[in-house]
Amino acid sequence: MAKAQAMGALLMTVLVVLATSAEVAHGICNLSSDGIRACQPAAAIRNPTNQPSAACCAALAGADLPCLCRYKSAAGVWVRFYRIDINRAMGLPGKCGLAMPANC
Repeated sequence: MAKAQAMGALLMTVLVVLATSAEVAHGICNLSSDGIRACQPAAAIRNPTNQPSAACCAALAGADLPCLCRYKSAAGVWVRFYRIDINRAMGLPGKCGLAMPANC
């Protein structure tokens, strides 16, 4: 019984990662892949820029920020696909003058 539960949990984890990976490849939460790439320099794992670009801020202004908060826990996907530090990424809306949801 415990083995079946562990296998079920592992399967669910794999499915969530695969679904998240597919969404990130095409953009998520009204933030296109181009928008994510525009923000990458300011959220980079190594040598990030101090401020997000105008293109990044424009992309974030059109994004569904509460939706993006749900992806905060999928940090591995952001690192793998875009080389983004999730903590830096979550600070970008504030640098663009946008308010993140309080519970993010």
